[in-house]
Amino acid sequence: MTADPPSEPPRSGTFARIGFTSDAALVEALWAGAPGAVEAFYDRYGAFVLRVLCRVLGADRELMDVHHDVFVRALGSIRELKNPSSLKSWLTSVTVFTARSAIQRRTRGRWLSIVPREDLPELEAATASGEVTEALRATYAILDTLEANERIAFALRFIDGMELTEVAAACGVSLATIKRRLARAEDRFVALARSHPVLEDWLQGGARWGGTTAP
Repeated sequence: MTADPPSEPPRSGTFARIGFTSDAALVEALWAGAPGAVEAFYDRYGAFVLRVLCRVLGADRELMDVHHDVFVRALGSIRELKNPSSLKSWLTSVTVFTARSAIQRRTRGRWLSIVPREDLPELEAATASGEVTEALRATYAILDTLEANERIAFALRFIDGMELTEVAAACGVSLATIKRRLARAEDRFVALARSHPVLEDWLQGGARWGGTTAP
């Protein structure tokens, strides 16, 4: 199926009204091209995908374009999903793959301009202090220096709070591989964070990003 996701999330309750009561039922409906299936897919997972992208990419002017690309890619390859009940984990992998492509485009010279504070996506609670916002800025400035795979692993584990097994599955690698990536990413992050006073709490183990305690 190649239909694009809707430009805006459907109104609350759409998923329930359509009656796709499980991920497996939703996948089968997508396979069959059932009316409302694409909208239900976006309704159910749009916010989740956006959250993962925010954690990995930070304040990026292309964030919503990448978000759209995730659903286009997912809908175009939905028949590759072998286990319909694994829709969420599969979609997480698609999200990670799409985010990696965006990071690699940046690396090849398509760096985006600094985003004004008022345009920052809601990576933290709406009531977060300016200090938390500045910590996020410093965090993503450091993450911008990491290799794409290490950045993604770090963001999923330490910013989004995924379990190690979830991070490994999302990245499509073994647990041993993801541990090595995380070790390298954390070593580099800690070394560079020492030059950012706003990250002092993180270095002492007390900072929080998006509700997740940092290591």
